[in-house]
Amino acid sequence: MRSSFDLTGQVAIITGGAGLLGKRHAEAIKDAGGIPIVFDLQKAGEHSFVVDITDKAAVEKARDQILKEYGRIDILINNAANNPKVEEGGKNLSRAENFPMEQWDNDLDVGLKGAFLCSQVFGSEMFKKKKGVILNISSDLGVIAPDQRLYRKEGVAEEEQPVKPVTYSVVKTGLIGLTRYFATYYSPHVRVNALSPGGVEAGQPKEFLDRINKLIPLGRMARDTEYQGAVLFLCSDASSYMTGQNLVMDGGRSVW
Repeated sequence: MRSSFDLTGQVAIITGGAGLLGKRHAEAIKDAGGIPIVFDLQKAGEHSFVVDITDKAAVEKARDQILKEYGRIDILINNAANNPKVEEGGKNLSRAENFPMEQWDNDLDVGLKGAFLCSQVFGSEMFKKKKGVILNISSDLGVIAPDQRLYRKEGVAEEEQPVKPVTYSVVKTGLIGLTRYFATYYSPHVRVNALSPGGVEAGQPKEFLDRINKLIPLGRMARDTEYQGAVLFLCSDASSYMTGQNLVMDGGRSVW
């Protein structure tokens, strides 16, 4: 059983790998014997590439470099995404009626176009070699709507109330659709699944934590290391008969 989780020598590309969870995904791959290759807009240590994943030519160039240096590509984790800010006061740009089209385009470019291009470029390479895994990092907000009550402020006019921006939900929902599409498109050689994590506690205000913890059956947000086991499961042969699925890991929030 232990050997089914072994990734010894396997090369795993992690987009947005310098972020909070991207670093943890890389640790999980490394701890299982794999070689995590981090893509980000800044250099992030060993085995990292500065890549704009919205640029197909840049993604193809990175593919060629990785094949030249490492000789193989086994796993792709589409983790990169913008996390648009919740805003408040004045003309609140996070609200749908004020949401800037420039931000809409940018958020979808990174979160969906980038995931598509990487799946196109690296997925086709894996399919050609008849083995590979793609893991799309979605969110609990890919399966449920944001509860905007979490962000409400007393004494603020309704049209100025802070909200979770629309693009986050659209991107995370779209990734689940992309998962299903490529699971059948690249079958039977490349397995494609999604992981939908809940929120991670990372210094949020006490008022917010008190509110959200009441919506989670386990009574708390996640720790940033708690998704590593799921990432390893979905990237390894431990999930060898699983494809096209979305693993929801949100402390139970979406069942209420």
